[in-house]
Amino acid sequence: MKSLLIHPEELSKKWIDRMVSGGMDCLGIHPVGGREAHLRLAALLAEMQTDAFRAKLDDAAEKGLEIEYEMHCGSYLVPRELFAEHPEYFRVDKNGVRTNDRNFCPSNEAALELAADRAGKLAKSLYRSAHRFYFWLDDARDSRCHCKACARYTASDQQLLILNRLLREIKKDFPDARMAYLAYFETAAPPVKLRPDEGIFLEYAPFDRDMTKSSACVPDTEKENQKKLLQFFGTKDAKVLEYWYDNSLFSGWKKPPKKLAVDRGLVSESVDYYKGLGFENISSFACYLGEDYEQLHGDFESPVL
Repeated sequence: MKSLLIHPEELSKKWIDRMVSGGMDCLGIHPVGGREAHLRLAALLAEMQTDAFRAKLDDAAEKGLEIEYEMHCGSYLVPRELFAEHPEYFRVDKNGVRTNDRNFCPSNEAALELAADRAGKLAKSLYRSAHRFYFWLDDARDSRCHCKACARYTASDQQLLILNRLLREIKKDFPDARMAYLAYFETAAPPVKLRPDEGIFLEYAPFDRDMTKSSACVPDTEKENQKKLLQFFGTKDAKVLEYWYDNSLFSGWKKPPKKLAVDRGLVSESVDYYKGLGFENISSFACYLGEDYEQLHGDFESPVL
């Protein structure tokens, strides 16, 4: 399966037709990440209630595109404003200070239960969503909890602990649901102590690699890590989330967007590399390529994976 992730405000009939002509199988809706990702997600949920936005998604579905939603939502699942009343819900940072700056404490049962309940409701609210869910933790490095109960877990174990619980809740309404484990930043390595529940699959997002080179041009240590991830999670539904068309990255996450030049040969070589490893699905961010981009730089050629 091939898919592209775009910001919801950039979704248009033109983008849908571009995906279809480029041979995509799936449209990924990705609200902007960063420290305000929970606010962007809330805005998307409000926009999703409008007839105009739903009509775009209906058009995409009628043209054969599956629809997925991929978003950072740690601070949405356990809202930061609860810190005053329930500081115990939130993580302890590496300096021993309890803080609501990102994510929450996965060893706190009440926090985990709240996150699961909100995840279940979130899953039901995603219009026309496939039953593959991407409820990523907050978009930040050094975001694990260092409390006494969590200290025995790596960042990857902490993420998996949360995802297993979210998936169990979501399966109450969607028995066929699957949930992505995002290998990204400090969760790039496989978990050590915990095992994934049935339905957890790998999503590998190699943000820290050299984007000017083929995806195969990574150190041997990272190639070994890729193999370990696939051995741990299996290849079923295993997905690469790349950055070949991510003009938000190449524009430094600032508007106006820069003109994007994509080396299609490099993309093709990279796709072949990932297929050779056993990944079943290939995707790329394709943000900052909306109407404002076209006004500045002209039409963008249909992305190909």
